[in-house]
Amino acid sequence: MSRHSIRLAGISVVMLGAGTTPAKAQSLDDKYWIEVGAYRPSVSSHVRVAPASNPDGGTNIDLESDLDLDKHKALPQVAAGIRLGGDWSVMGEYYSLSRNGSKTVARDITFDDVTYPAGVRVESSFDSDVYRLTFGYAFVNTTDTRVGAALGVHATDFVLAIKGDARVGEAQLSGAQRRRKALAPLPTVGLFATQRIATSLTLGARADYLSLTIDDYKGRLLNAEAAMTWRFAKNVGIGAMWRYVNYRVDVDKDNWAGRMRYRFSGPAVFMQIGF
Repeated sequence: MSRHSIRLAGISVVMLGAGTTPAKAQSLDDKYWIEVGAYRPSVSSHVRVAPASNPDGGTNIDLESDLDLDKHKALPQVAAGIRLGGDWSVMGEYYSLSRNGSKTVARDITFDDVTYPAGVRVESSFDSDVYRLTFGYAFVNTTDTRVGAALGVHATDFVLAIKGDARVGEAQLSGAQRRRKALAPLPTVGLFATQRIATSLTLGARADYLSLTIDDYKGRLLNAEAAMTWRFAKNVGIGAMWRYVNYRVDVDKDNWAGRMRYRFSGPAVFMQIGF
């Protein structure tokens, strides 16, 4: 069992033990809450990796078209939050994307310091773990409505690897593998809103954005989502969400340079427990 499955299983056990006596929806009144669910987006991702000696080199690789990575995949996601008293709150979220591909490439692909020529079969993998942490302040905070602003950080830990017969200059390499990883943190600013529209139903929306340069990274991020939650019991509810993420980060490290871009858009479903 993967570490992601273990995390989700443990949370599910807690949820199954929660009381299910029907009551007024309390998602706006909870002090603590946790959500576990699955996100199934359409994925579009591009990367370029070049050696530091030639930072403008490297092929812009479409991971779905060039390397046959999945365009659609269900991702596990976990979120949790706490209201700190008054109008302040803090929320964290985690989701993960792991894909593998195998394809005979249709064009020359240069990755780092090697070139995989057209007609060669390459194996590839792309793994990313996304972490979000936000601190929010509600400037409208009533029984049925909460509207506020948030500051946070969106961090992506990604690993990309390609393996196959390649060449470096005139030299031929059999089974050459190149692997790059990085942790790219980007701060964000955003707005959020939650509205109770019926006794057991709430609507929520948020958007986070920023474009900034920090140390070795220059990035731009837009995260937007809208959700509906049905609290069918006092402490337990279910919901559906639509999320859009557009993310780009340029990397300029001592030993390599490059760019990663990805776009997620699609639905998610989740279970919520709160107190």
